[in-house]
Amino acid sequence: MIDSKGDVLVWGPMHASLMQALEASVNVHKRWEIADFDSWALSHAQAIRVVVTSGVYGADNATLDKLPNLEAITSFGVGYDAVDTTYLAGRGIQLSNTPDVLNNSVAETALALMLCVSRRISEAERFVRAGKWQQTKFPLGNDLHGKTCGIVGLGKIGKTIAKLVSAFDMHVAYFRPSGPYADVSYTHYADLQELAAAADYLVVIVPGGADTRHLINRDVMRALGPSSFLINVARGTVVDEAALVAALLESEIGGAGLDVFDDEPNVPAELIAMDNVVLLPHIGSGTHETRQAMADLVYANLAAWFEQGKLVTPVSL
Repeated sequence: MIDSKGDVLVWGPMHASLMQALEASVNVHKRWEIADFDSWALSHAQAIRVVVTSGVYGADNATLDKLPNLEAITSFGVGYDAVDTTYLAGRGIQLSNTPDVLNNSVAETALALMLCVSRRISEAERFVRAGKWQQTKFPLGNDLHGKTCGIVGLGKIGKTIAKLVSAFDMHVAYFRPSGPYADVSYTHYADLQELAAAADYLVVIVPGGADTRHLINRDVMRALGPSSFLINVARGTVVDEAALVAALLESEIGGAGLDVFDDEPNVPAELIAMDNVVLLPHIGSGTHETRQAMADLVYANLAAWFEQGKLVTPVSL
C-alpha cells in the first residue's frame, strides 16, 4: 500500500491486478474514459502527480502540457519510444519502465518464431487442419542447429536470446558498430550488412525510436539472402515494412517471424497472405507470470515515488 495519497492519470486499461492495486491506493483517473479532456482538466489536471501508461499507449505532449504538476511517468513495458524523452527532460518529469522482468519471455518468443519459420510449424498446423495430410506429404523445413543466429541488439534480452540459441548448438554473432563487448565471446560485426550476410536467422531486438527507424532496410534484407530468415521482436518501426514485403515477394529472403509491426494492430495484407511469414499480435511479454511481474514493478515505481520521491527503475533522460 502507498502511504501518501496522490492523483494518478492512467492512460489506458492495464493489467487487472495493477488497476486493483492503484484504485486501492491512489485517486485514479482513467484517461480512456474522459470524453472531454479539456473540461476534465479544468477541475482535475492540477492534482495529477503521476501518469501510468505503457509502451503501447505512450503519452502525447499535448496532453501532458495540460498537467502542470506532473512529476513522473511510470510505463508498463521496457520500451519507451512512445513518449518524448526530450520533452520530459525539459520539464523535469521522471520516467520509469519495467526492465529485466520480461527478458526471458521475449527471448522465448524470439526462439519460438525461429522454430516456427525454420520448421514451418504454423504452415504445417494449417496443413493438418485442412485435411491435406491424407493427400500429400508436407514439405521439408530447416534445422536450427549448426546455423548462425545474428543478433541485432545484444542487450539484456539479446544476451538471453544468445543463451537460448546456444543450447540449440547455433553459432551466435552480433552487430555493434562501436566495437565488441568485452564480456562475451560471440562473433562481432561492426557492419550490419556483413552480419546479415553471415546469418541464417537475423534476430532484431533493439529499442525503437528515431535512431533505429528502418535500421533493417532493403539492403540488409538483400544481404540476408533467400535462404535466411528475419525475426523481429523489437519494434515494428525498426524494420522497413514496405521493403520487407517487397523482399519477400521477390524471394530475396526466405521468410520472416514478426511479433511487432509498424502500425499495430494493422498488418499489411501482403504479409497475411504469405505462408513463409509467421505473425504474432505483439505477445513477446505475454505470459501470466511476466505480465504480473511487470505490473508489480509499475506499482513499486509508483509507491517509491509517492513515498520516497524516487523511482525503482528510472530511465536516464
